[in-house]
Amino acid sequence: MPSKTVPEKEGIYEKDRTLYVVGARHIAKVANALANDTRARILEMLAAGPMDLDDIAEAIGQSKANVSSQIRRLESVNIIKSTYKPGQRGIKKIVELNVDKIVMVIK
Repeated sequence: MPSKTVPEKEGIYEKDRTLYVVGARHIAKVANALANDTRARILEMLAAGPMDLDDIAEAIGQSKANVSSQIRRLESVNIIKSTYKPGQRGIKKIVELNVDKIVMVIK
């Protein structure tokens, strides 16, 4: 019997910094987003706090375009979120973890 805090309807839900993934199809989508070394490295860095996209790209030695693509993939399943802030030369993309925990429920 599922806990009252776990949504029963299939989907991907974020509540109180926990990502609830309900149903095999949605689990596969989140697992696919996590199944990449670059995205895993990005998550490890963000565990220490929000970072600028440029700094992430420099730290992992990849282009900003590739890192931006990886970030979009993680955003698509609500694991991270981005905000934009004024920088010295234009706008900076600040990336941070949206959740601290992922709960997967097979239905």
